Amino acid sequence: MTINAINMETVARLAEAESKRLNEATGASQEMYQRARKSLSAGVASSYQLRDPWPIYLERGQGPKVWDVDGNEMWDFHNGFGSMLQGHAHPAIGRAVRERYEQGTHFAAPTEDAVVVAENLSARWGLPRWRYTNSGSESTMDAIRIARAYTGRDTVMKIFGSYHGHHDTVMVSIGVEYDKIGDHENLASLPYGAGIPDATVQMTVAVPFNDAGAMERRIIALDKEGRKPACVIMEPAMMNLGVVLPEPGYLEEVREITRRHGVVLIFDEVKTGLCIGPGGATRRFGVMPDMVTLAKALGGGLPSGAIGGTEEVMSVVEDGSVYQVGTYNGNPLVVAAIRANLEEVLTDEAHAHLDYLNDRILAGCRRVIEDYSLPGYAVGLGGKGCVTFSPTKVIDYETFKANQSAELSDLAWLFNMNRGIFMTPGREEEWTLSVTHTDEAIDAYVDCFEEFAQAITS
Repeated sequence: MTINAINMETVARLAEAESKRLNEATGASQEMYQRARKSLSAGVASSYQLRDPWPIYLERGQGPKVWDVDGNEMWDFHNGFGSMLQGHAHPAIGRAVRERYEQGTHFAAPTEDAVVVAENLSARWGLPRWRYTNSGSESTMDAIRIARAYTGRDTVMKIFGSYHGHHDTVMVSIGVEYDKIGDHENLASLPYGAGIPDATVQMTVAVPFNDAGAMERRIIALDKEGRKPACVIMEPAMMNLGVVLPEPGYLEEVREITRRHGVVLIFDEVKTGLCIGPGGATRRFGVMPDMVTLAKALGGGLPSGAIGGTEEVMSVVEDGSVYQVGTYNGNPLVVAAIRANLEEVLTDEAHAHLDYLNDRILAGCRRVIEDYSLPGYAVGLGGKGCVTFSPTKVIDYETFKANQSAELSDLAWLFNMNRGIFMTPGREEEWTLSVTHTDEAIDAYVDCFEEFAQAITS
């Protein structure tokens, strides 16, 4: 079935009804929103928390579930944009935080836990040198600065459509309308929102995912212009178009190209990180970058981030050329939580459980897609996955914008929310499982998806 074979009038009618149902069930969120707007800009702490006509305000979470301020109980497949791989209020992390709190929460000085965590990350990723930050945005920002210092160059190359945080250098060529993308070989550099200097935008060059040849040709062209890139920063699997996996051999080609041209390769594993395996995408795909950036699931719910790198690249930090700084970097409370997360929660057994759950949810969604001849497919790894509503496989941003159905994605989100499945807002996100999810949670998700499929095909 193609997207066009689905009656979009039915989809629009269902969306109106489901939106009304959600609004009627979230009256307390509406009241909270009216209160919040008086002091909190737009009523939320981050623009990604917005929703029309009002956001859904949460009250608490326990294990695989969350409750909103109206008391609605939901299986959590949002998990804080992928941060809560451990589930909510995990006892091991809670115990570590309580014990550390009684010994002092901040010194702006190193502690043993910071050393232990670095040793653990080095073993998992195979990169010998680590530093801490407080978020994914800080991790990618600092990694780019290190790469620029190491190479002595300014230009940054990224993948078109990928999100790498909210600092100016990477707020480029994201969420672009299809007719503004530009030529495949010369994709446009466009700001993502206001307040980003044009000089910064033009210093960042975007290339398509899953096309190593296009990347090399652009590197060569930039070199001829006298602005060879300092680095390529990329998600080894794109995680903000749903899930877009690397085609066979692509990452290996990128590694060879960047090495040949002396360009630092940064794997942004803020979203893949610990979610798709104990050593992230780096271990899962078997391709070693020069640097890796982590955050989200790293801290077990506390704001955290990390940068790993080779001895060569990180030498500019060790010799003092780059000031990689931050008052809260390596905060004792945070690294205590990370240590418990790595040693007690995200074990090999936990990752095996995540693989089992994702295999199960993918099998269930694929059965529904086949039974109802839906225009889409299910894809995922470890704790990450999604259903992409596209009649053809999405391999990069261009194919995503050309084929993905925004209307079906938006309706699926409403269906989930109204049936006790808390999902990431926006048509470009994915599910995140946690180690506390069970077969019951997976069945609830698949049952909801089947109800959705019945509704749009009847």
